[in-house]
Amino acid sequence: MTPEMKAAMTEELGDATAAATQPSSVVTGMNFDASPAQVWKGLLFYEEIGGRPPTHLRLLLPVPIRTEGKVSEVGGEAMCLYEDGHLLKRVTRIEQGRSYEFEVAEQSLSVGGGMRLSGGRYTLRELADGLTEVSVETRYVSTKWPRWFWRPRFESTNTVA
Repeated sequence: MTPEMKAAMTEELGDATAAATQPSSVVTGMNFDASPAQVWKGLLFYEEIGGRPPTHLRLLLPVPIRTEGKVSEVGGEAMCLYEDGHLLKRVTRIEQGRSYEFEVAEQSLSVGGGMRLSGGRYTLRELADGLTEVSVETRYVSTKWPRWFWRPRFESTNTVA
């Protein structure tokens, strides 16, 4: 491949090396029939959900076992254990009742064929009629190429009573 061809391809599809180091994010959301204070009290890492996840989630995501650690203050760490590995999450920012951010300090877990999780954020927003919207942002770095093909294409919002 000539340098000109490579430059044209990089311009069209993106540079795989640069893309592999730039985090992407996925945001999902759900509305709860509860006040932000009630939702905040129940806010947990998803690894702490009781019961076995549905089949489609077990096929797509690592199966959580439990979470150990203190995550109620900035700097707190949680070891999130899965059937095939673990993540170490560190709290980086807390806005009581509104926002909770973390970074992934260590990953020994295969996710999505080679993705590296880098962090995330839970955001609560009060809505009309006593509802609270919870948005969850997950940040990750992926080596899958071309980047434009692997970018998320949707956001999801549901309401739970």
